[in-house]
Amino acid sequence: MEFRILGQVEVHHAGRQIPLRGAKQRTVLGALLLAEDLVVYDSQLGDFLWGEKPPATVNAQIYTYVSRLRKALGPRARIMRRSPGYLMQTGSSWFDLAEFTDRAHRGHEALESGAYETAFSLLSSALSLWRGPALADVTCHLAEAVRPRLEELRITALTDQFEAELALGGHAALVPRLTQLVGQYPLQERFRAQLMTALYRCDRQAEALALYEQGRSMLAGSLGIDPGARLHQVMLAILNSDPKLLGPVRERPAAGPGRSAAPRFAVL
Repeated sequence: MEFRILGQVEVHHAGRQIPLRGAKQRTVLGALLLAEDLVVYDSQLGDFLWGEKPPATVNAQIYTYVSRLRKALGPRARIMRRSPGYLMQTGSSWFDLAEFTDRAHRGHEALESGAYETAFSLLSSALSLWRGPALADVTCHLAEAVRPRLEELRITALTDQFEAELALGGHAALVPRLTQLVGQYPLQERFRAQLMTALYRCDRQAEALALYEQGRSMLAGSLGIDPGARLHQVMLAILNSDPKLLGPVRERPAAGPGRSAAPRFAVL
């Protein structure tokens, strides 16, 4: 069985999609999956389903949603009552968030070790699991509680992927995409620093420095702060024509077959 939340909440088994009835049923499933074998309290489920205005029959309605979910999933996933809540055990089932976390973690380790081709491959593979905004069809209450953390994981993997691509000499191809992302995430300094680097390598030094100044003015005007160390260091490197900015960095051999465990992900 496959569970997917990096987009719409879906369950697949034996090549077919198992129908889920409505946003509230998908919300219960999403919350149980995100808990990673831990109990989700009735009060938490109530918050995720109805926010600050749960109905008087909240426990009965939760029981109904859980019962329908049990019926839809069958014996392949166990949802058990563990007062004061519910716990879900999925056994060896595939979960896209767990797979994404593992690939992104291994990609980051490869990046840190200088194995840039391996890092780029793993991070690209991890990011390909995203089919759209995570938890796209659950209640707004669960989405607002969880989606920012999931989006932060995606952005971290994305910036790692760009770092690997820059090291492999892909700066020209990255300029359009990084330009779009800097506009979408103007406070994300790592995107801005990567775009400055890519522009510099494309012999567009003036544009790179203008991008820094734009970011500096925005941070000072909206937040009253100066750019962080990463952005400042890239600006100084450009001014000093630091050869380290030119890239690409020579690939170092990939690490051996051993792999460390990816960090567990639980938000509930």
